[in-house]
Amino acid sequence: MKYYILFGPPGAGKGTQATAMVEKYNLHHISTGALLRKEIAAGTELGRLAKGLIENGNLVPDEVVEGMIENEFNTVKGIDGFLLDGFPRTLPQAEALDNILKKSSEEVTATVSIMIPDEMIMERIKGRALKEGRADDASEDIINNRIATYHAQTEPLIDYYKSAGKYHEADGVGTIEEIRERIFSIMDKF
Repeated sequence: MKYYILFGPPGAGKGTQATAMVEKYNLHHISTGALLRKEIAAGTELGRLAKGLIENGNLVPDEVVEGMIENEFNTVKGIDGFLLDGFPRTLPQAEALDNILKKSSEEVTATVSIMIPDEMIMERIKGRALKEGRADDASEDIINNRIATYHAQTEPLIDYYKSAGKYHEADGVGTIEEIRERIFSIMDKF
């Protein structure tokens, strides 16, 4: 089984590229937001716990998200691997993921990071806000905060996966097809 992690700042095109990656490599896409919504809708024990926390304005603790991800690993069949998007976001989450995978003698296959300059993040998010009417993406202060948060949280993870020899960058500047080909050339190695 293959376990890929998709990194990239807001606006890098992760959602667009994830769809193609899932199709080409027969992967199951695990987006933490979608996973939370699915568990809540299914009324699972983890879903009820998450719903209660969210309704009270609290963040869902790592252990709950990790439990949901481990459940996906154990229940989704008929695929060649998983594509994690939005997890891990912190070093403790990366270590927890390693521990989950070790239980079944597995490990992260590779981390694919779509890299774009900060100025392009601003440009793309503003464009998306206009096109999709996303008010949360329209403010430069909010966008700058998202960029700063991404750098603060993700850069330690980049070092973590680089030291494990599992970090790979794809230049995120160009057409969707050009970027996709760069990603595929990384994934074809595995």
